[in-house]
Amino acid sequence: MTSVEQRADARTPSAAVPASDRGRRIPDAGRLRRRGRLADLATYLVLVAGALLTLGPFALSFMTAFKSPLQFASEPALSPPNPITLENFGTLFSGSYSFISPIAVTAQMVLVILVGQLVFSIMAAYAFAKLRFAGRDALFWVYLATLMIPQVVIVIPLYVMMAQTGLRNSFWALVLPFMFGSPYAVFLLREHFRSIPDDLIAAARIDGAGDWRILWQIVAPMSRGIIATLAIITVVSHWNNFMWPLIITTGRDWQVITVATANLQSQYNANWTLVMAATTVAMAPLLVIFAIFQRTIVNSISLTGFK
Repeated sequence: MTSVEQRADARTPSAAVPASDRGRRIPDAGRLRRRGRLADLATYLVLVAGALLTLGPFALSFMTAFKSPLQFASEPALSPPNPITLENFGTLFSGSYSFISPIAVTAQMVLVILVGQLVFSIMAAYAFAKLRFAGRDALFWVYLATLMIPQVVIVIPLYVMMAQTGLRNSFWALVLPFMFGSPYAVFLLREHFRSIPDDLIAAARIDGAGDWRILWQIVAPMSRGIIATLAIITVVSHWNNFMWPLIITTGRDWQVITVATANLQSQYNANWTLVMAATTVAMAPLLVIFAIFQRTIVNSISLTGFK
């Protein structure tokens, strides 16, 4: 074939395109780029709308906390505070309704529950993961099945138990139902402990280490990430706990921060700036925890995910 015939064949569409694709239009590259940009724009719009719906209430609460009652009543709710005032926080902590006691009670409650949850959940998870005894797996799955029971179902039995033992409206009534571990915590730690090689534990036993030493000097130090994740989850969940403290306590002596904030809404129904100041104070410790442990929180997504 001469060079002229080769060039003629190269110009012929049927020579370069298969017979099955001759009637099919090839999409324009510019059109594909425009479609990709529209898809990206739609994705960003959905993400922005979701962010506004999620962060909007927090921003509204924060701005309202720094407004005066007159500005809140005379201007739109979304207007920024002008000027910024700390009057609401001063009233909150130094007025007739002191907010210091609920914060102290909540901090003590969370600390005791956190220590109890970690200690007892670590021991139970180690027993279910590394110790061999009759009925171990059956007992674990029965215990785990209690996760399916709604919290409201056991509120009345717990209340009756606390009332009959004389613990109602006391600090121990706040912490005893939660400080001896939880099915979720035991499950989370057990699954991680099972990933620790048995050969390592067997080598420690050969060296003369007992179960207590293996647990607290080998297994627990190797599980700092998952323990830190469990600690953060425990702090956040019990700092925000509302139903049980509302039921088991009366008066201001053992009032936690969530119940105190709810009482502000009924006691100062017209003063929403004071209520939003209390809400901001209640959120502040959790925001500090997230700022300090944000890397641990992000890593917990992979630690608690399915393998």
